[in-house]
Amino acid sequence: MIGDISKADAIYIACGYTDMRKNINGLAAYVSQVFRLDPMSNAVFFFCGHKRDRLKALFWEGDGFVLLYKRLEGGGRFRWPGTPEEAKRLTWQQLRWLLEGLSIEQKTAVKSVSKRFVV
Repeated sequence: MIGDISKADAIYIACGYTDMRKNINGLAAYVSQVFRLDPMSNAVFFFCGHKRDRLKALFWEGDGFVLLYKRLEGGGRFRWPGTPEEAKRLTWQQLRWLLEGLSIEQKTAVKSVSKRFVV
């Protein structure tokens, strides 16, 4: 299925802002050259524009790249981390928070605990 990112083993976001005029080749080169990651790995890479109302996702499906694009309407903004030239690995929950307009670091979220007996 085209663009089924749920099959990705890893999720990365490009912190800071990306020139949203970049196409598939430009984004793949960015992943490879700046982050030193393989754009053809089983990972999805997200990029956000300066206005923080648009994002692109790049995903390799084995036979070609898929480029997904989303533009928010009505003044919505993504709470995108601003540290430039850093790829941050996210969990699926963090991605869900980000796409819902929340911060990827939720202070009130219940944290998972390692398996050990607590008295």
